[in-house]
Amino acid sequence: MAEIIIRNLRKTFGDFTAVQSSSFKIEDGEFFMLLGPSGCGKTTTLRMIAGLELPTSGEIYIDGQEVGQRPARQRDIAFVFQMFALYPHMNVRKNISYPLISQGMSKRQVTEKVAEVSRILGIEDILDRPVGGLSGGDRQRVALGRAIVREPKAFMMDEPLGALDAEFREHMAEELRALHDRMGATTVYVTHDQLEAMQMGDKIVVMNHGVIEQFGTPQDVYDKPASMFVADFIGSPPMNFLRFHGQVHPGASSVRMHHADLVIPSAREPFEGDLVYGIRPEHISLTDESDSRGEVVAAEYLGTTQIVTVKTPGGDLKARVPSGQTVRSGEQVGLTFNGMTATLFDNQSGRALRSELNEGVLAHV
Repeated sequence: MAEIIIRNLRKTFGDFTAVQSSSFKIEDGEFFMLLGPSGCGKTTTLRMIAGLELPTSGEIYIDGQEVGQRPARQRDIAFVFQMFALYPHMNVRKNISYPLISQGMSKRQVTEKVAEVSRILGIEDILDRPVGGLSGGDRQRVALGRAIVREPKAFMMDEPLGALDAEFREHMAEELRALHDRMGATTVYVTHDQLEAMQMGDKIVVMNHGVIEQFGTPQDVYDKPASMFVADFIGSPPMNFLRFHGQVHPGASSVRMHHADLVIPSAREPFEGDLVYGIRPEHISLTDESDSRGEVVAAEYLGTTQIVTVKTPGGDLKARVPSGQTVRSGEQVGLTFNGMTATLFDNQSGRALRSELNEGVLAHV
């Protein structure tokens, strides 16, 4: 398998810039997620790594070799698409064995490798069936088998589970991650689904308008978002944003917002102007012993928890509280924040201010 290094990667189509000066490193054997909304540049980045698109500028290293201007056939990459891309006139066995036959491998070697891959994927019983009659999940397993059988340096996966229904997609995500762990393969995976990225990825790059907003572990991008975009894109419900005008001094451990003092992780930089106090729903409690107050607007029952929407002077927020806690629409409630998990943002730029919580993470953005 292979380490992949991206340096100042850029791609333009005429006057449109799809990817802007991206740099990151994918460790050997890592499951690496490219995450973001449609049109953010994640698929274009994947296609440049794979050699399906040549970069306008920048460098791509695979296994120590600079391959930025090499065609896909010279990169030893296997690609898995969302729509399977199988040969409909061939059965499962022939689909999986085709890459090996094209390489001139002996019949005995082909038979052994197809048997090994089909055993790994649990598709031994469908090897002689035509692919046209298979379920979506089985067709995706066949597509994976055709990629795996080549034993490439890295796998490129472009939303491979996107065509499956929600329940089966979750099951296939678990299978795909387990397969990755058994093989120790370097995998680059594109998705717009933040839950899928959090469930499967070792590292995540969050992209927006061709720019990398944040690069880190799933826990880092969730707990320590580098921007309001990341905080809003990751999480369900997303992070709450309470806006106010204020001042922050280095070392400050609280901020004054709408007649209440809110705890924050120790600030590392000064700021004065329009601020945003970001807090996750699970870090808010409803209690009468608080100066911060609001009016309950709605409550959504989720079984063990409920999402309560509260109207406050800084804006509406959502709190995830125990389902047994009684709340009524229209009542006034006190709000207690776990301030050591909060993030302050510059409202104009949307970037997080440095604090004791995120200082190490922001240094690598």
